[in-house]
Amino acid sequence: MKVDNSLPLEYSTHQNKMNIFGFWVFIGAEVMLFATLFATYFTLENRIGNGPSGAEIFEITPVLIETFLLLTSSFTIGLGVHAMRLGRKNAMITFFAITLLLGLSFLGVEIYEFIHYANVGAGLQVSAFTAILLTTLGTHGAHVTVGLFWGLFIIMQVKKRGLTPATANKSFIFSLYWHFLDVVWIFIFSFIYLKGMM
Repeated sequence: MKVDNSLPLEYSTHQNKMNIFGFWVFIGAEVMLFATLFATYFTLENRIGNGPSGAEIFEITPVLIETFLLLTSSFTIGLGVHAMRLGRKNAMITFFAITLLLGLSFLGVEIYEFIHYANVGAGLQVSAFTAILLTTLGTHGAHVTVGLFWGLFIIMQVKKRGLTPATANKSFIFSLYWHFLDVVWIFIFSFIYLKGMM
C-alpha cells in the first residue's frame, strides 16, 4: 500500500481516496431519500384531517435545544478531524466523544418531543400531516442513532490501532456523515418547524 505523505492521512492512499469518493456517492443517495421525504411533507403538510396542525403541536424550546446540540456537535467533530490531522490522538478521541454525547442529548430531546406529540394526539395514523412529520423526524433520528454506534466503533478502533491511514479514513468519512445529518436538520428546523409555527 503506497502512502502519500504530502496529503492528509485520510487521503494518503488510493484506496482511501476511493472510499471517500464512494461515500460521497452514498451521500447523494441519502440526499435523494431526504428530498423525497421533504417533497412528501410539503405535499401533505396541510392535510391535517381531524388532527392537530404543526402550529398547535410544535414547541420552540425543544427545537432550539436540538438545533444547538446538533450545530455544536458539527463544530466538535470538525475539531476532532483537525486534531486527527495534527496527529493528536487523545484530543481527537475527546472531541469525537463530545460529539457523540451531544448527539445522544439530541436524541433524548427528540424522544421527549415524540412523547409530547403522542400526548397531544399527533400519532402516525391521525392524519397525513402527522404521518409524514413523524416519518421524516424518525428517519433523521434513526440516522443519528446509527451515527452514535458508528462513532463509538471509530473511537474504539482509534484507541486500539492509533492514527493510521485506515482509521483516519474511517474517521473522516464518519465526520462527513455527521455533517450531513446536521445539514438535514437545518432544513428540518427551517422548513418544517419554523414554517409550521407561522
